[in-house]
Amino acid sequence: MIYFDNAATGGFKVHAALSAATSVIKFLSANPGRSAHRLSATGAKIVAECREVLANGFNADPSRVIFTKNCTEALNTAIFGLPLSGRVITTVAEHNSVLRPLYKLARDGKITLEILPVKDMISRLKSQNLTDVSAIVTTAVSNVTGESLPIEEIGEIAGRNGLFYIVDGAQGGGHIPLSVKGHNISCLALAGHKGLGGIMGSGALILHDGTDISPFTFGGTGIDTFNVDMPNDLPERLEAGTLNLPAIASLLEGARFTFKNFANFANTLEYYTGRLINGLSEIERVSVYSSKNPAGIVAFKIDGISSDEGADILNAEYDIAVRGGYHCAPLMHKNLGTEKEGLIRASLSVYNSANEIDYFIKAIRKICR
Repeated sequence: MIYFDNAATGGFKVHAALSAATSVIKFLSANPGRSAHRLSATGAKIVAECREVLANGFNADPSRVIFTKNCTEALNTAIFGLPLSGRVITTVAEHNSVLRPLYKLARDGKITLEILPVKDMISRLKSQNLTDVSAIVTTAVSNVTGESLPIEEIGEIAGRNGLFYIVDGAQGGGHIPLSVKGHNISCLALAGHKGLGGIMGSGALILHDGTDISPFTFGGTGIDTFNVDMPNDLPERLEAGTLNLPAIASLLEGARFTFKNFANFANTLEYYTGRLINGLSEIERVSVYSSKNPAGIVAFKIDGISSDEGADILNAEYDIAVRGGYHCAPLMHKNLGTEKEGLIRASLSVYNSANEIDYFIKAIRKICR
């Protein structure tokens, strides 16, 4: 099968990332940091090394790298853990993992939610009085079109006005530069199983210095046992329960490999998406909604065929995996005018090939005939 669904989860993992997970499962089934024996200590070392790699890659303090099971958990921890009030600003590009927690806070009367278009977001922010705003929440990269948001400019506005800035890095992590300290990001949520090269079950929430989060989950931490509340120290304050050591070990190796090859990966995906977009744009019944991008995402529609039907045909007749539908981003589809039929999303990785892209273009051309 040709796997073009990497925005959902990365389809290929380097050997080191797979080997790390299987080695932990086979030989290191011990709770990291909970005991004094060497297996537990070895697990704790892997966890600490992964914190260090992620901290270096995203310009943060290792103690402020919090492991979660996915990006959704990281976002919920940030959104419900920060003292949000007044207005909270977000965009039409957001995934439901951002929108649904914010809608919940709005329904409970804790915030007033303002949703801005991406196109003129910076000018809208600069023209507003932000004194009643507590936070800005945006994705780094649209999971529908692959468009990058102006993270640095938004972070500068948030920092200047003393606002929290929460970034959904599910699609951006491992694909575009993201700096917690450099971009004034209060909370950066990451998926370990996409651009960072780990297996499913890994995610992280990275906090800026001084960002204080109330615990979202309560339980054992291995320290401060007699405290009726969660410990004050990070990362334990936000990591109740047993960590997913196989997934963290895989993320460690996947992230190491990704950061080592970051620039080359970005250039390759820009070339791949450009090649695919150019080919699709030549087909009469196809409308493309993406520009070339380092996240590997190309969204398009075929006139007269729903996105789900198109994805089913590609799977059944051409053995190609893509995603049809709405990609858990309802406002983006309303903004694009594609809320009725959705879009087909082909999401590439550096492990795909130009031959696969050309075969895909031929398949779409045949479907359109």
